[in-house]
Amino acid sequence: MQIMPNRMDRGYLKYQEEFETKALAVLRSGRYVLGPEVEAFEKEFAAYVGADYCVGLASGLDALWLAFRILGIGAGDEVLVQANTYIASVMGITINGATPVFVEPDEYYNIDVEQLEGRITERTKAILVVHLYGQASCMGPVMDLCRKYGLKLVEDCAQSHGACYDGRTTGTFGDIGCFSFYPSKNLGAFGDGGAIVTNDEKIAADMKMYRNYGSEKRYYNKVVGANSRLDELQAGLLRVRLQHMDEITGEHRRLASRYQKELCNERFALPRVREQADSVWHQYVIRCRERERLTAYLSEHGIGSIIHYPIPPHLSEAYQYLGYGRGSFPLAEEYADTVLSLPLYSGMTEEEQSFVIDRLNRFC
Repeated sequence: MQIMPNRMDRGYLKYQEEFETKALAVLRSGRYVLGPEVEAFEKEFAAYVGADYCVGLASGLDALWLAFRILGIGAGDEVLVQANTYIASVMGITINGATPVFVEPDEYYNIDVEQLEGRITERTKAILVVHLYGQASCMGPVMDLCRKYGLKLVEDCAQSHGACYDGRTTGTFGDIGCFSFYPSKNLGAFGDGGAIVTNDEKIAADMKMYRNYGSEKRYYNKVVGANSRLDELQAGLLRVRLQHMDEITGEHRRLASRYQKELCNERFALPRVREQADSVWHQYVIRCRERERLTAYLSEHGIGSIIHYPIPPHLSEAYQYLGYGRGSFPLAEEYADTVLSLPLYSGMTEEEQSFVIDRLNRFC
């Protein structure tokens, strides 16, 4: 049996007729950029998240860097961000000339809120919270700090579509929530796509201007903007998947619950979920100090796995100029050396998961 770490074709096949009907309708419409599908998706996704406004963009990275641009954060400013995130989170900060200030993660892989206040300086202008692997971060203390120090709050929700903390959906706690619709996400498009959500009417209006070359009216450009528009085809297909998000999230949770109950091997640690938070299980991530041997073992049995992420941003070549070395953030580095994402995807069969569980429990 061959089991991939992720299979996007299964999610397509499950709703194949709906996807193909929508795609054909968009193609026949003659409207391909900033048309009715984008407008409808923005309204529907805002309602799903519980925000007042949504603006569709070309990617999750665009959502991040444009968020900081619109909030006026740039050269000389510092933004607190967890050290174990995907590098795109950090790029959203540095593209604007601002400086990332890394904070260690907690046992749930999200930012350690107890370390935040000690990292705030007079140059700190914002906190970027990343809801990693689909689990909502501990937002109460973060919001308290932002109010206390007058900081902006941006959420990276690229992996947490529909996850909640204390009954409130990720993306709605801060000034701006940033989403990715990369095909592997729980709410995935069939190409690149992204969006921001906000309750601030001006932020939404500014984002619509920035995404379209800095123009509110064609050929009249107020700022140097970007070409970052969610296209009609992707918006239409996202609308189809959005209608099934409860089912998709429920499936991910059932698969994760089975892993939690049936995996029983002391050679690796299972993920935990914080009280008051939930997870939509974009990834099911274990930790193993013998990861190289484990991945080889799984591969020998036809089971794929992925490391999210093998190099923390502060050790990447791209950010050597920040001056960090190994040992700067020991827990983030330990996670990078030990985390492993197991197969979990829409359409995964009971037989496939049983095979994965059996082989993992036999690993010795």
